Formats: sequence, C-alpha cells, structure tokens
Amino acid sequence: MAVGNLSFELQKDEVLALIGPNGAGKTTVFNCLSGFLPPDEGEIYFEEKTLRGLQPFQICQLGIARTFQIVKPFLTISVLDNVMVGALAREKSTARAQKAALKIIDFMGLSSWVHQEAQGLPLPLRKRLELARALATRPKVLLLDEVMAGLNPTEVDALITLLKEINRQGVSILLIEHVMRGVMALSQRVIVISYGVKIAEGKPDEVVKNNEVIEAYLGKEFLSAQGQ
Repeated sequence: MAVGNLSFELQKDEVLALIGPNGAGKTTVFNCLSGFLPPDEGEIYFEEKTLRGLQPFQICQLGIARTFQIVKPFLTISVLDNVMVGALAREKSTARAQKAALKIIDFMGLSSWVHQEAQGLPLPLRKRLELARALATRPKVLLLDEVMAGLNPTEVDALITLLKEINRQGVSILLIEHVMRGVMALSQRVIVISYGVKIAEGKPDEVVKNNEVIEAYLGKEFLSAQGQ
C-alpha cells in the first residue's frame, strides 16, 4: 500500500506543499488525483464532484492540471506546438489555441524559443515548458511534481516569483517539492507524509520544527542551516 488513510483539503487560492522522504507516496497521491491511478478505496472530490472513475483528460477538463517529476515535452515539435497541445484541451480552434499559447509562452519567459524544438532546450527551460503546457489548459488547480528539482538557486528564485504570480491570478497549487527554500517561500500550509501516512500538517515554520518530521525527513542539519 503506497498511501493509506490520507485525507486533506486544498482550499481555493491556497498553495499547499506535500513533502516527505523518497518513496513516501507523494507521486502516488498525484497519480490518484489526476486519474492516472484509480484509488483502491476512498473518494476524491473537486468542487463537490467525485473524480473517481474519470480519465485524466476528463479531470483536466474539469480544471486540474499536473506536471511530472521527469519532464515530458513532445521532443520533436516546437515550444509553441507543445503549449498549443495544452491549449487545445479548452480552445475550439487552432487559431485560438495558438493565441492562448503565445500569451502563456510570453508570461513564462519562453518567447525567444517559441519555434525551437523542445529537445533543444536545457532542463530549466524544459521545466518552464512543462509548466506552460499545464497552464494552457486553464487550470483551477495545478499539481506540481518537483518543478524545482535540478535548478540552481537563481533559477529557483525566478520560478518562485512566477508561481506566486500564477497563484495571485486565482490558481490553487498543490506541490510536491524537496527544495525546502521553495516550500518555505510559497506554501501557506504543509503536509508531511512518510510511508504513505500523514505525520504532520500545519504552517511551514511549525512543521519544520516537528520532531517526527525532522527524524523522518529533514534531519537536524536543516534546522542548523536555518539558524534554529
């Protein structure tokens, strides 16, 4: 059992972080929420409607979009075409999809690479492209799976700024993240799971002082680095 008896609620316009050690079941949670993996039991509700039994594309059309821990752009087509694929989940014509995609590409700082094939992008830009494609579906909720992994501190800070702006525009965010700098800067609330079970929940500055969380995940070195 990857996840057991896990219950939580994401509030409208909230940024909620889901953290824990590798193998804790975090991505399994995302797979259940996005329709890639049917839960064995329990219910998942979005705007008072059950998601049980829905396919990923149906869940996306309801307003839930996700990114993947290993970025998965269409490598041999352009940045523009990649984002248009996301936009076509909502738009009725390619012309409207292209217009929407170009707006998001500009917002994500990818305009200089709009006609470049995705396989030619370095990792930080592929991460932005993955996020742009998800945004093109016009989500109400974004599920971000380690979107900061592999980025340097400057790139992390730039992404934090972007995600704050996305959230200000009315998109709720649930993020899985090991980069605690990003977790502390973005999230209003944090849930910690270990071996598929919730061990803590609360505000970021409270959770990082929780002895069980320190023991299972953060380690005493994290508090020392924070000067606590």
